[in-house]
Amino acid sequence: MSNNIFSHLKSDIPSSIVVFFVALPLCLGIALASGAPLFSGLIAGIVGGIIVGALSGSKIGVSGPAAGLAAIVLTAIGTLGGYENFLLAVVLGGIIQLVFGFLKAGIIGYYFPSSVIKGMLTGIGIIIILKQIPHFFGYDADPSGDFAFFQVDGENTFSEIFKVANYIRPGSAIIGVIALAILLLWDKVLSKKSKIFQIIQGPLVAVAVGIIFFLISQSNDAFAITRSHLVSVPVPDDVSSFLGQFSFPNFGAISNTEVWIVAFTIALVASLETLLCVEATDKLDPHKNVTPTNRELLAQGTGNIISGMIGGLPITQVIVRSSANIQSGGRTKLSAIIHGFLLLISVILIPRLLNMIPLSVLAAILLIVGYKLAKPGLFKKMYDLGWKQSIPFTVTVLGIVFIDLLYGIGLGLAVGIVVILIKSYQNSHFLHIEGENGVNGLIKMTLAEEVTFFNKGAILKELEGLPKNSNLELDVRKTRYLDNDIIEILEDFAFKAKERNINIKLISERGIVENPPSYIQFFKLGPKSA
Repeated sequence: MSNNIFSHLKSDIPSSIVVFFVALPLCLGIALASGAPLFSGLIAGIVGGIIVGALSGSKIGVSGPAAGLAAIVLTAIGTLGGYENFLLAVVLGGIIQLVFGFLKAGIIGYYFPSSVIKGMLTGIGIIIILKQIPHFFGYDADPSGDFAFFQVDGENTFSEIFKVANYIRPGSAIIGVIALAILLLWDKVLSKKSKIFQIIQGPLVAVAVGIIFFLISQSNDAFAITRSHLVSVPVPDDVSSFLGQFSFPNFGAISNTEVWIVAFTIALVASLETLLCVEATDKLDPHKNVTPTNRELLAQGTGNIISGMIGGLPITQVIVRSSANIQSGGRTKLSAIIHGFLLLISVILIPRLLNMIPLSVLAAILLIVGYKLAKPGLFKKMYDLGWKQSIPFTVTVLGIVFIDLLYGIGLGLAVGIVVILIKSYQNSHFLHIEGENGVNGLIKMTLAEEVTFFNKGAILKELEGLPKNSNLELDVRKTRYLDNDIIEILEDFAFKAKERNINIKLISERGIVENPPSYIQFFKLGPKSA
């Protein structure tokens, strides 16, 4: 690891604590929703944080057990005849992911339209809010990690909310409201008053207050919080019982065709979910880092091999943890790694203390994360961009809320492709660069007549490869349609060009502009012009 990884410790350590509190209930909840041992979710969270975090090229992405795979895991454990056979499928799935990485399949991530990525973020934000409302009031019938519309407890997302009024637990609800008030006060007021409130994060204070409330209310019948409404980390009696929680794959089942089918399914779904999350995380990142997607597949494959070898669930990069990391100010991969160590250390040393945390407090933390992902203003922004952006966005959101994550993304992508095909022309799309070795580092880039999100990968690669201290002439005189995705890439590149001392000269039919401050305002070539 380079010295750079330690350059933002003041940001990374507090953010890792927030990610830890977000990850803890999700690790346990996803394991419960998957029909797997609770400890398997914690193993996946620890491996995702420490191993994948160290190997990944993402600075702010966080990996762990994925809610999108819960239904696949639940079915597979039954059909494969045991958890040990399923673990073999996880290991083989990791190996297949390594093959994907070596074959450079990570480029697929660049071909998901921006509207679908934003729809995914918003849909996940909404589903987090809807799913956490019952937990906030002390109704914990459904696991925290169950993100599907039809739930494992027999209800659906909305029927669960409608039943909350009959199952409100006063103690859980009170400490949930107090925790939410602390989080809002910290975020809106205190964090702007003093640096100490930036170092000591609101979620840590909310959890501490939650534990204190649990302890002092135990003797009060009205406000006491029972065991079923607290975090439930397995508590081993001794070293041997702790080690006994690990499971190992049954390599004797390697000739079973069904094991290989499940392995390939895990590899494909986990890779797609990871690549989508990478795209979404890079879009949320205020510092506009670009994650190497092939390296990410290699990191995820390695993580799944290790997780499967010791009894853990399949791993992907996860947007809930990653967005919490970004929202809390995480700057380097050290945040993800520390969160993994926090999970490991706490499970070994303080499982009983963890089991005093009310689920309603963790629900309050997740409500804040969900709101920041699904801010109401984004809906107006997408509507203003025109129907070609707003329709795939809306379909993705509705699909995630009313079916599940993978179906929602699939529907949004299908609609996005149809929308593009309806409006696309027959002429070819190309990216042409001249004079790369020319005088004074002059580089001429000419965009095609029509540029859509299909060109994202090529344009992003060329811009990332431009040398420092060079001059870029960007010629768009022939461009009749410039997709909003490409405008966003140019906006992000303008931010990085200043750091790399690259001078940009934009040549269009409207004239020549040096280093335009905003491409969106200048082009006016978004969805409305086509």
